[in-house]
Amino acid sequence: MQQIRRNVALSVAAVLVASLATATVTTTSASAAGAPLEPPGGTYDVTITRTEHGIPHIVANDWASLGYGHGYATAQTSICNLADTLITGQGKRSRYFGPTARYQDNVSMDATNLQTDTFFTDLHNRHVVEDLLADPVRGPGDQARAIVKGYTAGVKRYLQDVGGADGVHDQTCKGDDYLDESFSDLDLWYGVYAANLLASVGPFVDEIADASPPTLTDPGLPLLGGLLGGLKKQTATTEDATTTMSAEELDRKLPYSKAPRKLPSADQLKADLGKDPDSGFGSNATALGGDATTTGRGMLLGNPHFPWHGRYRFAQAHLTIPGEYDVAGAALLGSPVINIGFNKNVAWSHTVSTAFRFTPYEYRVIPGLPTKYLTDHGIKDLEKRSVDVQVKQANGSLSTVKRSLYRTEDGYVMDSPDTLMGWTPISVFAMRDANGEHLRTIDSFLNMGKASTATELLQKQDQGAGIPWVNTIAADRDGNALYADHSVVPNVPETMLRKCITPIGRVTKLLAGLPVLNGTRARSTCAWQNDADAERPGILGPSNLPDATRRDWVANANDSYWLPNPAERLEGYASIIGCEKCERSLRTRMVYKYVTDALEQGQISFETFRGFEHENRVLAAEMTKANGDLDKTCKAARGGEACDILAAWDGKNDIDSVGSVLFQEFWLRTKPSRWAVKFNARDPLNTPRELKERSYLVTRAMRDAIAYLKSKNIPLDAPLGSQQVADKEGAPIPVDGGSAETGNVNVVLVKPPVENPQRLYNITYGSSHIQAVSFTDTGVQASTILTYGQSMDPTSPWYRDQTEMFGQEQWVSFPFTPAQIADQEISSVHLTGGV
Repeated sequence: MQQIRRNVALSVAAVLVASLATATVTTTSASAAGAPLEPPGGTYDVTITRTEHGIPHIVANDWASLGYGHGYATAQTSICNLADTLITGQGKRSRYFGPTARYQDNVSMDATNLQTDTFFTDLHNRHVVEDLLADPVRGPGDQARAIVKGYTAGVKRYLQDVGGADGVHDQTCKGDDYLDESFSDLDLWYGVYAANLLASVGPFVDEIADASPPTLTDPGLPLLGGLLGGLKKQTATTEDATTTMSAEELDRKLPYSKAPRKLPSADQLKADLGKDPDSGFGSNATALGGDATTTGRGMLLGNPHFPWHGRYRFAQAHLTIPGEYDVAGAALLGSPVINIGFNKNVAWSHTVSTAFRFTPYEYRVIPGLPTKYLTDHGIKDLEKRSVDVQVKQANGSLSTVKRSLYRTEDGYVMDSPDTLMGWTPISVFAMRDANGEHLRTIDSFLNMGKASTATELLQKQDQGAGIPWVNTIAADRDGNALYADHSVVPNVPETMLRKCITPIGRVTKLLAGLPVLNGTRARSTCAWQNDADAERPGILGPSNLPDATRRDWVANANDSYWLPNPAERLEGYASIIGCEKCERSLRTRMVYKYVTDALEQGQISFETFRGFEHENRVLAAEMTKANGDLDKTCKAARGGEACDILAAWDGKNDIDSVGSVLFQEFWLRTKPSRWAVKFNARDPLNTPRELKERSYLVTRAMRDAIAYLKSKNIPLDAPLGSQQVADKEGAPIPVDGGSAETGNVNVVLVKPPVENPQRLYNITYGSSHIQAVSFTDTGVQASTILTYGQSMDPTSPWYRDQTEMFGQEQWVSFPFTPAQIADQEISSVHLTGGV
């Protein structure tokens, strides 16, 4: 029997869900042996207390009940998004939304529903997640399984309590039949698996789903000089004749693809590989050690730059098993555990890492037989996999579409000419994906929350080896500051590259850092290597991954691991993790500068430290205004009043800043040619520098920026807040911040969809779950802000509240102790239900 004990519902919560009410939280201490995986009595038992801004504090005595409460609370505020994520993992988007509409996760995956379903349906057909769940090395631990099971049950319980799809309050999905789909914990695991693939398979889903052999009319790209002539000599080769030759003979005989004469730019290739430097997807995080703080203890400031829409939104939460587990922060929707957060002794955040999670293998195909490829064990056939996808027709009826994908032993074939990896008469490319070979992500995040020091946090992270695509920055009560890129990285050392990289691979590595390896020997000398200290085969072990622990400070803003602190250079690591002695972005340099400038005044207080978030200094402006380059450029462009506006501008992106709109439009147009002094690895904090103030390209950028604003009828002296607003229904909410490319740390940018098209900058991306954490003698102090609010329902009181606070540079005081929670309590519910 299931029931909710209801007392008096508080009006601020009633607008969201009728089932929330006040109740006394009663808990018992965890047993000495640790909390049980599931409730001993066979009934989920959890208390959800909401505090101001809708933050749920979830208390249970077992792991499954903890997940039950978290799933229920997440569904209350984000059911439309959460169910959409589960439907995607099921491979049923075409069934409910039609085959031609596009699925965009606003990070890496941009494909039609049919392409997305083709890929995910084949994952199901291959039982990929089921096999990982059964694997004792690559699969999750018992606590992770329990919390996932409970989370999914909590989502289903919420839908049951509101009466199914028709009872959902959010009009975005109210009444939609996909909400009545039968969700299971396996669906959530597929959702977790899909998130793992964000930085690997994600950008290639369409090119995997549509991969097909080359034909005479569509031979694939690149078509290389000498290719056709070489093929003519070999077209008489038949399957029988070819198979009589040894693999060694064919290895000497068959050519590799070479790079075409016209190459993509480095930035374009990086974008096509999912490493777009201008995408906005990234983060800043700074950890101060005890030597740098007024408290003598650690402090952390983290700000992920994530989408404000779609599946990669955060939701705030606090998860507690009394006496055993007490972690607060934020979780991506669909994650049953805290991804970025803190406990009483350690706080951590993440930034997107530069490491690649995959390597393409290039396999030489047999001339005239493009589905046969060479291995050092002979010729093999590509595996052709057939997939049936149910699709919704225009009249609402369902039909079945048959699709095909291709695989080698190592991964899916991808026909990707834009990345120089098209399926040609010479070769075919397939991706081996390190994040596709494990299901340990939940374990890693779960166990990090149990750490009491930064060192222990890294050890627990390593034990799971499941951090998929991010760096970790942490600070602890003892005053240690940690930077680490101990994410999942293929074990491809430089010694292996020298013997395994292909001609195309040399080009992709030069332009974007990604090597393409010899597929002929993908199962022998060019297979990923094994480290003795790695948790599983094929990935780099902790001893071969970069990290630094310091007593002063560390930081990262999505540049490589090379310079976690200006005084420490991490070198000698595999290039697949990132570059060394390479240029730092203006945003990275600004992050460093905030700390170094503050330290010139002495040790840093918490108030000063968290204030970095809204200083909104624009490093490009500081650099170009300081030596007069900006003024010279404007005058050379005959900018007139624009020059006076820029000269008077304070060089910040505050709401009332006049000149920041004009500067941003100018700066983004200077990218082809900006600096007179090039980057110097011996002086990475001060190079490149000195704007080419009189170059044609730079002065034209100024003229074009002025003309653009005039064409939009935007005054050149428009304050930033008049043009930059949050993408929210209702009255516009001005917000500060700006482009990362200008060197602003508080990154906000525009990506569709938009609710305020009349404004120049309708912010849909960037600063998301921001947290500033300080450890004190008596506890932990946490200031947070979820820039887009806890709820996605425009009628909820938690839809605009934190966005308005963000626009006013305010913070939420995150309640952590029972007394703090009681002071901010707005509702509480004791939830029970059968397992």
